[in-house]
Amino acid sequence: MTVFSKTYSKIIGTGSYLPEKRVTNQDLTEQLAAKGIETSDEWIFSRSGISARHYAAPMQNSSDLGVEAAKKALEMAGLSGNDLDLIIVASSTPDFFGSFPSTACIVQSKLGITNNCAAVDVQAVCSGFVYAVATADSFIQSGMHKNVLVIGAEVFSRILNFDDRGTCVLFGDGAGAIVMTASTEPGILATKLHADGRHSNILSVPGSLAGGALAGSAFLYMDGPAVFKLAVSVLEKVAHEALAHANMTSDQIDWLIPHQANIRIMNSTAKKLGLPLEKMVVTVDQHGNTSAASIPLALDIAVRDGRVKKGDNVMMEGVGGGFTWGAVLARM
Repeated sequence: MTVFSKTYSKIIGTGSYLPEKRVTNQDLTEQLAAKGIETSDEWIFSRSGISARHYAAPMQNSSDLGVEAAKKALEMAGLSGNDLDLIIVASSTPDFFGSFPSTACIVQSKLGITNNCAAVDVQAVCSGFVYAVATADSFIQSGMHKNVLVIGAEVFSRILNFDDRGTCVLFGDGAGAIVMTASTEPGILATKLHADGRHSNILSVPGSLAGGALAGSAFLYMDGPAVFKLAVSVLEKVAHEALAHANMTSDQIDWLIPHQANIRIMNSTAKKLGLPLEKMVVTVDQHGNTSAASIPLALDIAVRDGRVKKGDNVMMEGVGGGFTWGAVLARM
């Protein structure tokens, strides 16, 4: 009798990139003061846990940041670009206003890939990376693809209204990437995705293209209290759903890597899961909310500094506009 082994997807490489320009809370305070808007380092940090963020240079796009992160992930994985058969880019700030050609196709070109591998963008805002990993996992398990590059890349500084101190202090630019491959060893243990379009109005960029011109606003809008309330309610639930799917409990989580948006939301999630704060990877203080890039950025930093090791169980989860949320439980 022939015995068929199950195909899993496994993370074999991570990478990240932050633009050169680093903007501290003090830098931003001075910039806003020149416009007559009052804020301070203490005001920003006490509400968000953010001390600094990075802004892309004028000619840098999401694809450029994503390419730099991808190069590092491919190097760690020991693969070349032409070993890939699928590229997935999660971004709310694609290179082109009309969202095409896809940022994934542009990344493919800039990496010099010539094998005609598939390339596609995923849009789930701050949950985008989790959605992209779940998508890649499904493709690999099905046997359709073997080596998949997943990128979260954002240039949120381009859509910030610097007259709105409630949002402009929270976001930054950056990129993170992972390489996933088919494996006989368990890697991605469980994924769980959700969305509720009834809350689409609480976090959005409420503009559209009409007749070749912008209709509405191209700036990010956020109802902070509503987002906070929804985020703290869904993150614990989706983590438990992923754990249940993997027949695991929260005490088996070695590291929690939540979307790096707000330290109060992150701390609340860890406590609800019964995890000590020492088991949570925190990078929001240094790069702010980088939307779809925040989880892979934090993962790469923790892998490279030795915290996340081979065999560790890592819970990654995020919430984003849409309203979307999801979790990925991975064994490294």
